Amino acid sequence: MKQSVVNVARDFSRYPAGRYLEDGPASGQAFRDKFLLPSLKEAKGLTIELDGTRGYGSSFLEEAFGGAVREGFAPATVTQTFTLISEDNSLVAEIHDYINHGSDPE
Repeated sequence: MKQSVVNVARDFSRYPAGRYLEDGPASGQAFRDKFLLPSLKEAKGLTIELDGTRGYGSSFLEEAFGGAVREGFAPATVTQTFTLISEDNSLVAEIHDYINHGSDPE
């Protein structure tokens, strides 16, 4: 599987926030649509560098990563496609929790 790299702070926003597109251009839905879904649809691995932002809201993370599962991709496929890089291991664990258990954002 070919591996691409996205640095959230550099390639998307230093201030990722919100769940839906109407919440702003740096929402979880915008990130999912721009980076995650294309990688999943093309079966291309993606390394996601999470450090460098001013933080992450749970709504952003859940919509981006849990939303990928709601788009029809199995949790195992999502976790195998994405390599999450962060100095904060709890952030990576939180994202994996959204992937594995978050099928409903409400």
